[in-house]
Formats: sequence, C-alpha cells, structure tokens
Amino acid sequence: MQLNITPARRLAGSVKIPGDKSISHRAAMLGVLAQGETWIENFLDGADCLSTLACLRALGAEIEGPDKGRVLVRGRGAGALSEPHDVLDAGNSGTTMRLLLGILAGLPFFSVITGDSSLRRRPMGRVARPLREMGAAIAGREGGALAPLAVQGGLLQGIHYASPVASAQLKSAVLLAGLLARGETRVTEPHLSRDHTERMLAHFGAPLRRAGPAVSVAGGGKLQGREITVPGDISSAAFFMVAGSIVPEADIILEHTGINPTRTGVLEVLQMMGADITLLNPRESGGEPVADIRVRNSRLKGAEIRGSLIPRLIDEIPVLAVAAAVAEGETVIRDAGELRVKETDRIAAVREELGRLGAAIEELPDGLLIKGGGPLKGGHCHSRGDHRMAMAAATAGLVAEGETVVADAECMEVSFPDFAGVLNSLRVE
Repeated sequence: MQLNITPARRLAGSVKIPGDKSISHRAAMLGVLAQGETWIENFLDGADCLSTLACLRALGAEIEGPDKGRVLVRGRGAGALSEPHDVLDAGNSGTTMRLLLGILAGLPFFSVITGDSSLRRRPMGRVARPLREMGAAIAGREGGALAPLAVQGGLLQGIHYASPVASAQLKSAVLLAGLLARGETRVTEPHLSRDHTERMLAHFGAPLRRAGPAVSVAGGGKLQGREITVPGDISSAAFFMVAGSIVPEADIILEHTGINPTRTGVLEVLQMMGADITLLNPRESGGEPVADIRVRNSRLKGAEIRGSLIPRLIDEIPVLAVAAAVAEGETVIRDAGELRVKETDRIAAVREELGRLGAAIEELPDGLLIKGGGPLKGGHCHSRGDHRMAMAAATAGLVAEGETVVADAECMEVSFPDFAGVLNSLRVE
C-alpha cells in the first residue's frame, strides 16, 4: 500500500481517535485472568491487539469480537487456561510477547511464542531475566534474549525487582507473573513508566500497593470481570496534535482521548514548544483520565527533550521530530536509546526518512539534533514496516511542498487502521 499526501490548506473538525493500544492489550489479558464477563468498548482492532486475542484464544480463552470495537471476554481465571497445541504468534507486537511471557511463566505447562522477523530481533532478555528469578524456565536464541522463546511455567515465587530501565512492558510482565506467584512481587523503576497495568489491576480488584516508583502485587488475588471503555490512544492522537499545530488555520478536536499522566509527555513538550492545545471536559473512564483535546495552529519553537520525560513520550518521538523540523530553532532529543530497538531503529529511521523531505536532522547515539525552520519538500519515504514512521512521514507531508509518497504504509494497520481516512476527513480545501 502506498500513501500519497499533498499539502493541507487547513484542517478542521472533530475526530474519534482509535482505542488505546496499550490499554486494549491489558484489558483482554486481565479479562481472561478474571472471573466473570469483561466487556471492552472501543477496543483497538489493529493488528497488534488482534495478535493478543489470537494468542489468548490459543490458550483456551473464550473471547467474542471485536465487533465494531466491542469485545466480550468470558473470564474463568488463569486455572482454566491450557497448553497451546501450536506455537503462539505475537505478530509484530512487543506488548503481546512481553506481557504474555509474564502470564505464561505462571501457568503449569509448556508453550512457545514467536513473532514476525522484526519482533524476533527485539530484545526479550530483560523480561526473561526476572521471570527466571521467579522460577520460570525460559529458553530462546542468544541465551533467551531473542524469540522464539520456549516457556515452561509453573509455581513461581514473588521477588523484589529493581528494574534497570523504566519500561512499562517489563514492569507489567513481572506484575502479571506476580499475580500467579506465591507471596508479594514488587517492581521498582528508575523513572515511572506508563502505569496502565497498575490502574487496570486496581480496576479489576487486584491486591495492589503503590509507593513512588515502586508497585507491589500480592499473589493469589482474585480478579473480577469489569466493563471497560478504552480511551482514545494519545500516541495516535499525537499525529493530529502535531498536524493541528503546524498546518495553517488548523482547529481540530480529538474526542475522548486518554491523558494518563505517564503518557502526557507529548502534550507537555508541544506546549513547551508553543503549541495551542486545550483540554476540554476532563473526566475519568475505567480508572483512566480522559479529555477532548483541542488543537489550533501555532508558531512552534525548538526545545530540549531528555531525562524523565523520555519514558512518557518514547513512542511519540518520530512525530515530535516532525514538529521540531518545522519549529524555529534547534531541538535536542537525548536519553532515547530505547528507540534503537523498536519496530525499527527509529533514530536512524527518523533521520533518513524525514531527511528525504528536507529536514535537517543529525543522528546522536541516544537521540537526535534537529535544526528547524527550513522548508520541507515532498519526496518518497519508506515506512520500514514501522507504523509510527509511516504516520510521521504522512504528517510531515501535510506541510511539505509538493507530493509526499509513503511506501509500505499498510503497517499503519498495527495501531491506526483508518489513519488516512481520518486525516482526509479533517481536510478543508
């Protein structure tokens, strides 16, 4: 699939952002571990979340949907799950693989999980390590650092784990294993990563305690099925926040979007850059804060992005680089080495692909130096199979002179299946 983008004269209107990918994954997994029915509204039916549903079904879970964003999980507890007859396929989803490893570690049977060629290159050792400490046997390529991974689960013992990195996926895997372990499991992070798992565990009734950068869960607690309305994904909304900021005369509203404080780094940085962003009707939905986000065109300036901000906006850096390329002055992004091991090396990808559109970007070992203010010009970009790179290049194309072509744009199905349609619905020509 090829995406062709021409400059936008104006953007206006309201849109509904697809359900949060992180929350959709977790709602399905906890629904399976719970007792009773879990109804999930606005479930993201992108490829990644569908991989999670497929893996859960292969473990014997009873799941209906998604049907127009609605999923029904008939939970019977972890004890009702059974050894899969075939290899579990996580597709391109790191969240599926890492979080399922935590669940598989506590189940008394053998399983193998793999993914596509991109996922098989992504590091899994950081998750396997604490799960082995808890008592699981996990083997794989390069000493269990790369998929395919074979898991012999069983009786686990809770641990107190000091994570070397702020990683929501690592933290979540250990906490999910902790639910199935004896005793207490505690995870401490150097910086607070996104806390969707903690919020949802509490929503399902798990025995959870939080204290600063540490979170603890007691093993053996019973979860109860819940009704959940998934907020719009702020990572998907970020493309429209940047588009609304850089397209002339833009004025758009992003409805029912999640504004979890561990995810709002992109909001803070854009406002620091001078973006005109207003939160309307703030409220709570299923333990998660949400709001309607109004974005209007503004004059952006460069900023420094580093430190504790990075875990709160790591997925939004490709589109923030687009904002930086248009802004006045320099933007420096540091402490983002995690981008090297995403769906692609996003540091190199941002430099090369946005560079094709005329952006002045220098690659740093752990980030980017972007000299803004220069005009962008249309060109041919490649997604590299990375949904966020495809949408970032398309966003840049809205203000580039001439036509921008994004090759292999079908990867957008991972998180935003109708990105092109939503974008076109906001155009005012």
